[in-house]
Amino acid sequence: MNDVQNAASTSTVVVPRHHRTLWWKEVLIIGTFYAIYTLIRNQFGSALVRGVEIPLHAFTNAVRVIRIERALGLYHEETIQDWFLPHTWFIKTMNTYYGTAHFFVTLGIFLVLFKKRPDVFGQWRNTLAAMTGLALIGFVLFPLMPPRLLDEPCPDVGHGGACIEHELRNYNGAENFGFVDTIAEFGGPWAFDQGPGATLSNQYAAMPSLHIGWSTWCVFAMWPLAKRRWIRTVLFLYPATTLLCIVVTGNHFWLDGLGGLVVFAVGFVIGTWLHRWNHRRLDARMASHPAL
Repeated sequence: MNDVQNAASTSTVVVPRHHRTLWWKEVLIIGTFYAIYTLIRNQFGSALVRGVEIPLHAFTNAVRVIRIERALGLYHEETIQDWFLPHTWFIKTMNTYYGTAHFFVTLGIFLVLFKKRPDVFGQWRNTLAAMTGLALIGFVLFPLMPPRLLDEPCPDVGHGGACIEHELRNYNGAENFGFVDTIAEFGGPWAFDQGPGATLSNQYAAMPSLHIGWSTWCVFAMWPLAKRRWIRTVLFLYPATTLLCIVVTGNHFWLDGLGGLVVFAVGFVIGTWLHRWNHRRLDARMASHPAL
């Protein structure tokens, strides 16, 4: 008799719970989070020097990154960019890719998860939010000038570091880093120094690279749905292409990409913990209110 009662009790506990997601709720959450993220990320990177705002902190951090990469034998971004600069069509393609895929691919996979994987949708939504929040902390604590701006004048003409003469003289006597701002030279979906791009983008939010973080998120979130080998190959090509893009366009250093992987990994741990915590909370609620 006790065995029957125990079996009945067990069967009650393991009844699967329906994973309910509301599209308007998700839009509200993501929209609010991204609005706050955009507002905060644009506040850091510059300092007043003799009454003029110049990107001193961002430039100094860029010099630090370069020195670390030199020590590790990784500082070859300028050489790689030079390989591709003669191919205008490729540079323009990469500029467009940089300004569009980052958002539209991520949004597309977000919608696929909402529709096809409702049981783990919350986990991957939480992961995306957590990693983006962690990146925001990185932007605040370590504003970083991207390679493409190191030789740009400032502040009247742009957001570059060429005006920081003292720091340039201290950088092994270098006066030119050799990078090209491909968007300014070849064009792209928008410009960072004028129009909406100048208002919405923080030129010094380079560490960590969310282009790498989000593209890696896309791979792992979609992996269980990718049953065919060619689809899985395409998935892995996406972050690989993104890495090439951010280097060729001069928007990031290698270490920025590594930072993107770190925030993805930590974000996944946080997002998974929150997801499981929420499930335990809902399970406990259902156990105490079976009618729900």
